[in-house]
Amino acid sequence: MLDREGFRPNVGIILLNQKNQVFWGKRIRSHSWQFPQGGIDRGETPEQAMYRELHEEVGLKPEHVAIVARTRDWLRYEVPDRFIRREARGHYRGQKQIWYLLRLMAQDWHLNLRATNHPEFDAWRWNDYWVPLDVVIEFKRGVYEMALTELARYLPRPDTRNRYLRGGNRQPRQTAEQTAPPLRPSGIELPPGASFDPDPQTASQRS
Repeated sequence: MLDREGFRPNVGIILLNQKNQVFWGKRIRSHSWQFPQGGIDRGETPEQAMYRELHEEVGLKPEHVAIVARTRDWLRYEVPDRFIRREARGHYRGQKQIWYLLRLMAQDWHLNLRATNHPEFDAWRWNDYWVPLDVVIEFKRGVYEMALTELARYLPRPDTRNRYLRGGNRQPRQTAEQTAPPLRPSGIELPPGASFDPDPQTASQRS
């Protein structure tokens, strides 16, 4: 389904954890990293397409996330001819996308890269909000920068309740003017069927 200018309607997803880190997926059998995204089927609204792609690509359901914001208008990128099927050349130009900023309300183990028989990613990790765009395929980088910039103003206040545990320090003494934040266990649980790489320079790849 293309518009009159040859762009296919599409949705992009920026998924945040409680530290305002973003989900970063490695394209299956490649060295390219990206956010979840996918086309809008005929008869779907952008929001319906977003929830469908969210489940198909990372295994999450609507109750696992909260919508924080979305881009006001379509963001477009053109696809070079070498990436377009021969029969589509001259008709298909690229993608026009509505981007959604989501907050993960569930645990990491709900993430599942094998939720369907046609997985898009074979590894994932959390990364800082301003992800290094040099690992994104070149023709998508401009749209990523626009989406991240437009949605940055809606970032929730980070959850810092674990900062004392992560630093190995004891909880500070409470005063009348200040109440120490509650502590809860820290750590990362791997989702079923997914690889996780805590080092932003490397990635665990599914065999």
